[in-house]
Amino acid sequence: MRDQERADRLFHALSDATRRDIVRRTMQHDHSVSALARHYPMSFAAVQKHVAVLDRAGLVTKRREGRERLVRGNVDAIRRAHFVLDELEAMWRGRLDRFGEVLAEHPDQGEGR
Repeated sequence: MRDQERADRLFHALSDATRRDIVRRTMQHDHSVSALARHYPMSFAAVQKHVAVLDRAGLVTKRREGRERLVRGNVDAIRRAHFVLDELEAMWRGRLDRFGEVLAEHPDQGEGR
């Protein structure tokens, strides 16, 4: 999978408040999907779909323990999201720095003339 596709899946998954909450909960400790479903005013199937989106994005992993599927948050995926945001911030800061340089070169242009 290309980096762009991976980032798209990651940020799509994080765009939903329920999914962000599931990630928070599963970063603290493993949860079964049924235990997660008790926290939300939606069906078990709806929570299962949220977990599937998170799993496809790599934000959680699932493992079988007995009859249950336990969900665990993936800190590496959070680091990837952080890295992408850091890159965007660096580009933004670079543009601001260049804008400041242009203003410094032409101080009379910023006076509204």
